[in-house]
Amino acid sequence: MGQIFSKSCLPTFARPSTWILEPEASTFAENSSWSNKDMDPVPLRERTWTMLNYVTFWISCAVNVSVWQLASSMLAIGLSWRQALLAISLGHLVIAVVIVLIGTIGARLRVPISILARSSFGFWLSYFCVISLIILSMFWFGVQTFIGSECIYQMLKAIWPSIAHLPNHLPANASITTTELLCYFLYWSIQLPFMFVSPQKIRFLFLAKAIIVPPTWLALLIWAFVRVPPSRSLLTPTQTLSGKELLWAWLSAFNSAIGFFASLSVNMPNFTRYAKNERAQYIQLLVIPALITLASFVGITVTSAGISLYGQILWDPLKLIDHWDNRACAFFTSLVFALSTLASNISANSLDAGNEMAALYPRYINILRGQVICAFLGGWALCPWKILASAPGFLSFVNGYTVFIGPMTGIIITDYWLVHRTRVDVPSMYRPRGRYRYIYGINWRAAVAMAVSVPPSCPGLIASIKGSARMGAGTHLFDIAFMLGLSLASLVYFTLSKLFPSHETVFERAIIDLEKPLGDKTRGSVGGSDGQTEVLVQTVVE
Repeated sequence: MGQIFSKSCLPTFARPSTWILEPEASTFAENSSWSNKDMDPVPLRERTWTMLNYVTFWISCAVNVSVWQLASSMLAIGLSWRQALLAISLGHLVIAVVIVLIGTIGARLRVPISILARSSFGFWLSYFCVISLIILSMFWFGVQTFIGSECIYQMLKAIWPSIAHLPNHLPANASITTTELLCYFLYWSIQLPFMFVSPQKIRFLFLAKAIIVPPTWLALLIWAFVRVPPSRSLLTPTQTLSGKELLWAWLSAFNSAIGFFASLSVNMPNFTRYAKNERAQYIQLLVIPALITLASFVGITVTSAGISLYGQILWDPLKLIDHWDNRACAFFTSLVFALSTLASNISANSLDAGNEMAALYPRYINILRGQVICAFLGGWALCPWKILASAPGFLSFVNGYTVFIGPMTGIIITDYWLVHRTRVDVPSMYRPRGRYRYIYGINWRAAVAMAVSVPPSCPGLIASIKGSARMGAGTHLFDIAFMLGLSLASLVYFTLSKLFPSHETVFERAIIDLEKPLGDKTRGSVGGSDGQTEVLVQTVVE
């Protein structure tokens, strides 16, 4: 009986050995259970991203439906266009500084965030960050996929208008109709082949989007000014709040602007590790606030035109297109939005999920396989259509994950730049019993910093999820969750690290070797409190 169900009786694809990945020769890990090619430091031949690639990357991220929705939803909650634009500009200036700080680490060390986090959180506690980022990326993947499905609906409606009258067989509380579900499946299917494109080749998709999409946004801006001339007051006042309500609403919008790309404030090393040099990614400091403010202005202006033309705040541009009579314009605009959403979903969500999933089980999962897993779990299990049911719900979602991302970002940046002052040991990040083991794989300083910085924003998070909950004045801390969490976690972590230093992680020089294979016979040693740790001959960064 045992022979009947032996592994040899299984088809080839069902045998675990079929899916084992071969580790890259340059790995620092003890064996393939701890690393694979996608987790290893990026070799010289693959450092191909230039300054232009980072510019097109952010054009891809900035010119998409979600940025439009972010700006327009601020009008929907009662802010004026000036207040919304100020929140977006300042928020993305802050996040640009954070992204460049953490992106520089990736450009120097050439490792993904799942590996980098081990130096500050400890080898095993870093998996808390990894799992959190996987969940976040999958949520955003689902949200962007639903946005893309709206594009498909508008394209089909332009070709076949009667699709708008198809019967719905789903209950009202499903927050999605039968037609919308069909369009969602179609767009999800279109995206799936792009999950198999490597990070090196996908940058050409960003270039294509940077060429095709911006002219369409410019055309929409011109349309708004033509349809609603200055004599009719294009930028219609939408402010309905005052006093403390206005202050907290603006702070919430400011936090949403920061939180919109907060995932990249942690995940940016996944992309900057491919930079030719660390200077190539400095351009982000300028392009992030500039591009997103400009894109947001277009969204606010066209949404304001919708208020004048249709008498309602259509914060979702696909809902605006739904009011157009010109079917050709509706089709091609929706097609461009679909391309825009596809590029953004790959760059900011599925690739990040793939990077993080590779850290969970590197022997079997690489970036491409991780992306496919994200497509199935993030695309279907998380019901993104419920998040996009209303403007306040969308902002609550954007704010929600900043409760955890802010503290994580603060700890990693503080550890590298202030505590260890750029002196880290890259090979040890790949070893469970290396110098970043701390105590049973946990850096208790990071754990305490997280425990102190997350709870203050939780009352507001609970109230945003369950609107009927009464959590008192503490709910307002949720409106500044990212900055509060980042600042508090950084302060606590820095203080504990100075009062109770981890001596085994303190040394005089950064240890970085990006090219030597583990089996090389030329070796050296670096002393630590746990004895002599055998390492490769290193490329040393003072």
